[in-house]
Amino acid sequence: MTSTLPPVAESPAQATMDLERDYVLQNYARYPLVVARGRGCYLYDTQGRRYLDFITGIGVNALGHAHPRMVKAIREQAGLIIHASNLYYHQYQGPLAQRLAQMSGLQRVFFANTGSESVECALKMIHSHGRAIHADKYEIISLDNSFHGRTTGALSVTGQAKYRADFEPLLPGVKFVRANDIEALEGAFSERTAGILLELIQGEGGIYPITQEFAAKARELADRHNALLVADETQCGIGRPGKYFAYQCVDPVILPDIMVAAKPLACGIPLGIVVANEKAAATIKPGMHGSTFGGGPLACRAALEFLNILDELLPSIGRMGGYFRAQLDEVAQKFGFVKEVRGLGLMLGMELTIPGKQIVLDAMAGGLLINCTHDTVLRFLPPYIVTEKEVDRAIRILRKAMGKAK
Repeated sequence: MTSTLPPVAESPAQATMDLERDYVLQNYARYPLVVARGRGCYLYDTQGRRYLDFITGIGVNALGHAHPRMVKAIREQAGLIIHASNLYYHQYQGPLAQRLAQMSGLQRVFFANTGSESVECALKMIHSHGRAIHADKYEIISLDNSFHGRTTGALSVTGQAKYRADFEPLLPGVKFVRANDIEALEGAFSERTAGILLELIQGEGGIYPITQEFAAKARELADRHNALLVADETQCGIGRPGKYFAYQCVDPVILPDIMVAAKPLACGIPLGIVVANEKAAATIKPGMHGSTFGGGPLACRAALEFLNILDELLPSIGRMGGYFRAQLDEVAQKFGFVKEVRGLGLMLGMELTIPGKQIVLDAMAGGLLINCTHDTVLRFLPPYIVTEKEVDRAIRILRKAMGKAK
């Protein structure tokens, strides 16, 4: 007589992954990890295992997880009102706009949900500005290796063919120049140029800072040709470089006409911003642009609380970034396949001469979450609350993971 064994019960984590594979659009190459909760600088999986989070939702969870002041503000606001359409005022949007204008040195704020949406608004400002001058003034300059989002307009100005190729034709009139190549930048500008976009530190492109000389030349050329300069601070701004925004990290400050940002602003609640000077803001008239969810009470309340906390943390970001950078430089000297460490503040990258995917997986197995961009650049975006203790732990895990790649 043949006995039948009962089926082996599937783990809750495996069941979660199976459901996603069966029903979720397969556009993400996920790591085999199911997260359940977070506290401070750590994430915990469904089995209770702890992971030091040095990617922070790709820069979103800037205060780590379950920050008590953020939890309190979000809980209180959720019990009052979460959403109100932009048909009406609410008590947080105006104060947040004022705060952002004061931080940025610009004057007018539009609220969206994401960095990509914010870029779309900036592109409309550029086109509206150019069209008011001449019908042929619609060209936009962007940089090779840049990343501005995945919506059609944002993709059109993203300087990586691997993201654009499957969706062409895209927005016409976009020119790409090599970052920090001043001669190429000068050659790209003309009277047809309506705007230029810069990430002061390229994120998805591999943590590449833009030189002060290049940024200054972009500002000069934009002024000469009556074009709008856009600083995309979605990943490199709102505290991460050790200043409010990356364009403030040079002396003198190179002020853009438009600044877009998102990621950490509401600590996980979607909120994107477009902050513009009066010249750029005047390009958008009533009815020309809008957002259903942008700037709602919950997101704005969360952002105001985050900015209050950021003011307290800002001095330590540069210091901790310097400490982490020094530790990464020491690691780089021990492994021949490390090409370079670069970045600013708590936005750092380590470029390798070998693929980085396995190192990321081995680091995860050791309890450290990082990721790899451009196939060979290990990207580190720690939370702003990180201490030397967490940095030292991350370095120990990273050394071990990199040692396996020898």
